[in-house]
Amino acid sequence: MCPKTQPRRRRLRIAIWLLVTFLVVAAGLVGVVLWQHSYDMHEQRVSIRHGGHTLNGVLATPKDGRKRHGLVVYVHGDGPVDATHDDGYKPMWEANAKAGYASLSWDKPGVAGAPGNWLDQSMGDRADEASAAITWARARPDIDGHRIGLWGASQAGWVLPKIAAKTPVSFVIAVSPAINWLQQGRYNLLAELRADGASPARTTAEIARSDTTRRLLARHATFEEYVQAMRGDPRGMTADRWGFISKNYTADATQDLRALRGVPVLLTLAGHDINVDTADTQRIYHKVLGPGGALKVEHYPDATHSLLKQSIEDSDLKTTLTALLCPRSLFGDGFLDDQRQFLTDLGRGGNATP
Repeated sequence: MCPKTQPRRRRLRIAIWLLVTFLVVAAGLVGVVLWQHSYDMHEQRVSIRHGGHTLNGVLATPKDGRKRHGLVVYVHGDGPVDATHDDGYKPMWEANAKAGYASLSWDKPGVAGAPGNWLDQSMGDRADEASAAITWARARPDIDGHRIGLWGASQAGWVLPKIAAKTPVSFVIAVSPAINWLQQGRYNLLAELRADGASPARTTAEIARSDTTRRLLARHATFEEYVQAMRGDPRGMTADRWGFISKNYTADATQDLRALRGVPVLLTLAGHDINVDTADTQRIYHKVLGPGGALKVEHYPDATHSLLKQSIEDSDLKTTLTALLCPRSLFGDGFLDDQRQFLTDLGRGGNATP
């Protein structure tokens, strides 16, 4: 054997070993991802007619063999959200399924091919939409119409009580809900400025800009007038978004919350929420709903407004890797378990059909 061939063969064996190792690791990672994204529930696409349009939805049901289940109807927060919230809802749906509850959600108008434009909606429009979905669900033989409740986050805080005023619901899970649109906006502005370490001069300028925006809204200014007042710099504001804000900026949930008196409510609040003044939200919920004794409040000190762990949300890389490899670990400690337990406790008083 030529001595020169031995190093070549060693290099070849090393290369083959490295390739095999890489393939094994890659296959293992693929297996982990597939396993982590395999949820213990059945999912089906559904269509719901409302106002001459079709809501494109997903119904996730437990695999427990029962013929009928309670239902959690999902009401999205702000933004162009699809039915699964880019699969972010699925860990929650699985927790609901473990408690014996199905979950229903749908694409916002104009999202994922759905007809319409969500920016054309008022909070009342959103409540009408959800009420239509509940009516549809009550007509299904696999849904217990007496055990239908709501789950809603952030902006949904203005929608949830409006739904309850239109149709009976048996419970509400309110996640980081806001109370007053303008107060929340100011709180969010100041919290973000503090988080950015803004100078006093910048803080003063941003407050002045916000005050100008409020005056424009109060006199029903057009988008063109807004752009002119902002000296040609709308900072991402679009005509559609301006229309949406103009339609909804007076929203305040305080009076509407009376529709939830006597309804079991789980209020979920985060310790690092810079979008919503959680202390004000808790105060109002206690003031309006506390006397009925049906309000339960859960705090998650390690979580942000989205109820993700702050240590994860602060890093795009951590968020991406956690969502890919262990999506159930995205949320604040106890968040999924507490929602499952809340539904389980409700179910003990219900009549599930085997």
